[in-house]
Amino acid sequence: QVQLVESGGGLVQPGGSLRLSCTASGLVFGIYALDWYCQAPGKQRELVAALAPRGTTNYGDSVKGRFTISKDNAKKTGYLQMNNLKPEDTAVYLCRAKLHLTYADQVNDRYFERWGQGTQVTVSA
Repeated sequence: QVQLVESGGGLVQPGGSLRLSCTASGLVFGIYALDWYCQAPGKQRELVAALAPRGTTNYGDSVKGRFTISKDNAKKTGYLQMNNLKPEDTAVYLCRAKLHLTYADQVNDRYFERWGQGTQVTVSA
């Protein structure tokens, strides 16, 4: 069964950095596209960063210049590098990946979507 496993969250002081990871387990050929969302208590889930299949990236206005999204297909892992963290970044962060399970999926532009379980990021002095 294909799953996304997130790691890297934690408690960090304002101005600090964290790198979140999102690793696909099971039989996976590669990551086709990747998104990171955040959800703070009482707020709606919000798109933080997106990595399109051809490499184009998009970021939410509040994180531009501070966060970087990337992936390593050899490791079947996506990343969110978070720098200069602010208290308002505190939230549960979730990854969503569109996955190629086989080479045939890549050739035929077919993908399967999975969500990670979420990892807590707390920015506080």
